[in-house]
This record gives sequence, C-alpha cells and structure tokens, in this order.
Amino acid sequence: MNQATQAQATQHDSEVERDYSSPAGDAIDALARDRMIVRSLQADDLPALIAIDRAVTREDRSEYLAHQVTEAMEQSGIRVSLVAEGENGQPVGFMMARVDFGEFGRTEPEAVMDTLGVDPLYSHAGVGSALMSQLLSNLRSLRVDKVRTGVRWNDFAILHFLESCGFRPSQRLALRKRIA
Repeated sequence: MNQATQAQATQHDSEVERDYSSPAGDAIDALARDRMIVRSLQADDLPALIAIDRAVTREDRSEYLAHQVTEAMEQSGIRVSLVAEGENGQPVGFMMARVDFGEFGRTEPEAVMDTLGVDPLYSHAGVGSALMSQLLSNLRSLRVDKVRTGVRWNDFAILHFLESCGFRPSQRLALRKRIA
C-alpha cells in the first residue's frame, strides 16, 4: 500500500464511527430503572395501587393508601413516591417514601420508605429493582444518604429483596406499647 492509499484509508477510518460494543447489547449492565418507565406518583394512580396492594396483601388497605397518596400529593414534606409502568402504561408497582430531616433532636436527613407493592404478575421482572434504583437516584440528588424502612420479621420475601438492595439491620430498636 503506497502512502496516498494509506492516508486515504486512515482518513476514512477516522470518519467512520467504530462500534466496539457487544452485539448482545448491554442488558446486564443497564440500570434497573432503565428497563421500564418509573415516574412520580400521580393522584389518579390510586385505584391501580389499591388493586396491586390487594393482590399482594389479600387485605383491603384502600383507606391507608388513599391517605398515603393524599399526603404525597398535598402535604409540604418532601415525598419521593414512584410508580413503575408496564408495557401497557398501567402501574405494575409502586414505592412510597418521604424525606425526614431529623427526629428526637438530631438533624440528619434520612428517607423513610413506608410502602412498596409489585403486581404479582410482574414478580421477579425487575419492577422492585427499578423502583429502588430510581428512589436511590432521587435521594442522592437531594443529598440524602440513608434510607430506612420497617418490615415484619418473618416477611422473608421482602427481607430477601431488601437485602439484595443492600439493606442491613440498623442499630435502632423499635418499641411499642398498646394503649388500653
């Protein structure tokens, strides 16, 4: 190859964008929240959230969820409540959380995740991971570096999910007294 041909080949190579990525794509490396639509909670999501919660808990907690959605939509506290959408645009999962800026005289921003639900038809489809990934991203942007939640000690499915997300037992001891 003479110098002129080599120069043309080099010029052509520099003009062509090379794709060195795997033809299989980056599905393994993709963020969980990039695999589905995760958006902020909206008031008109309530009926779908109630249906998902009922399918998961087999209880009617519609009053609780209505209160949570109202609080997320209308109160002045910082809420970071999210909904994951399925292919048809309908909610298939939700996560409700709020940011607390301290309690008991200590100022320390911390998020409290108080409600999580995934449609059983979408169990093990990455919905919970997508919601958690987006929640943590939102919290980082708010400069919140801790999130806590409570779970029944024998709810092994939720415990396993939370452990896979990096949650560990905290140093807090929850106490309760029934008022007669």
